[in-house]
Amino acid sequence: MQYRTLGRTGVQVSTLALGAMNFGRIGRTTQDEATALVDTALEAGINLIDTADMYADGESEEMVGKAVAGRRDDIVLATKAAMPMGDERNHRGGSRRWLVTALDDSLRRLGVDHVDLYQIHRWDPHTSDEETLSALTDLQRAGKIRYFGSSTFPAYRIVQAQWAARDHHLGRYVTEQPSYSILQRGVESHVLPVTEEYGLGVLVWSPLASGWLSGAIRAGRDIATHRSAFLPDRFDLTVPANRARLEAVERLARVADEAGLTMIQLALGFVTAHPAVTSALIGPRTLDHLHSQLAAADTVLSADVLDAIDAIVAPGVDLAPEEKHDTPPALLDASLRRRRTPQRLQSIG
Repeated sequence: MQYRTLGRTGVQVSTLALGAMNFGRIGRTTQDEATALVDTALEAGINLIDTADMYADGESEEMVGKAVAGRRDDIVLATKAAMPMGDERNHRGGSRRWLVTALDDSLRRLGVDHVDLYQIHRWDPHTSDEETLSALTDLQRAGKIRYFGSSTFPAYRIVQAQWAARDHHLGRYVTEQPSYSILQRGVESHVLPVTEEYGLGVLVWSPLASGWLSGAIRAGRDIATHRSAFLPDRFDLTVPANRARLEAVERLARVADEAGLTMIQLALGFVTAHPAVTSALIGPRTLDHLHSQLAAADTVLSADVLDAIDAIVAPGVDLAPEEKHDTPPALLDASLRRRRTPQRLQSIG
């Protein structure tokens, strides 16, 4: 296992990190299976475990807490908040009111008195940066979190949050967690340059592109992965973006074969090769999945292999742009990109 410094924190983390989204009912993972995954990951040298309050409505955090009991101090423990936790309208977002409650709930489920990294799961357009950063700074000073970060923020929001921290003399986000893979490279054009500029650690999620780069999806085979069962639209080959992904996968498979690598090694070696990336989050459901991903822990891709990947999916290109998770709201809501007519003009004539 290799290790890198997490941004400017001085904390050393493994280049592969264990993501726990599949712990519990999402991945149909039992506590014993989750504990076995944690045991194997730690034995392999992984020292960063990432979860979130909304994963299976807190079940993932509970499973992680039980799995790490007795060895908390050896683990960099990360969780996230801001996504909806139930139907109550204030049980979500980045307000002080919610974050204070959400963190206490996460600490209780995890069975710990602090987390090392507390991340805002998505940017909350209804809450000011000052409000969120002020709450996080106070929670940090109270000893409940060591550091805080963002997840899947648009580049301009990362910048705005850095400026808000400076202007209001508050703690700042020290990490960003974007989606990044060979098939979704858009963050290379905007997010990753910003994280490098501000010295943020970067923990990338979905480096296997929801299973497209796992080796299980190939032309001529039925797509029957766990993810395809509950997100069928992302694997429907009548959709042009999915056909483009399958074509890219076939070409990437040839590159991997010629380099003597598995598709997983190619995919994980690609994202960890980027100088802005600290760690790649892997989210295995089974021990077999974990072992196949751990085989990429020391994979270093040659310049020729990286060039071959660039020729298949160009730098900065998302093959499925509609699946981006950091799209500015104005691109999703037409009313936000329309000039509003002043009321006084509407009343004329």
